Amino acid sequence: MKSLFPFLTVGCGGFVGSVLRYALSLLGQRYSVTFPHGTLWANLGGCLILGVVSALASKTEVLSPTTRLLLATGVCGGFTTLSTFTYETFKFLQDAEYLYAAGYIFLTLVGCMACFTLGLYAVSFITKG
Repeated sequence: MKSLFPFLTVGCGGFVGSVLRYALSLLGQRYSVTFPHGTLWANLGGCLILGVVSALASKTEVLSPTTRLLLATGVCGGFTTLSTFTYETFKFLQDAEYLYAAGYIFLTLVGCMACFTLGLYAVSFITKG
């Protein structure tokens, strides 16, 4: 039974992340139905959280391996979405919305890298390490 525990941990985290992503996508639709704010926010936020979790895991003993699995693989995995980003980008291209597609790709890729890095440095700053 112990070997099933990591799968259940990831599954529970994935459930939480997926529900949060859905709620964020509904919130994003309040701002625009033509630009996918919810997906962008989920990917940026997920990368920020993953940066924090990664830094905490490597610099401190605060997170147990099970907690890291729950947060990084489960919650962040369910919260972020490359497949939806790809679909939405493809729709922009299909609709000849090239500027939206380019902006969305740029904001997602550069923004996600920046958010992950911000998470890493925030933990370093807070822990002074």
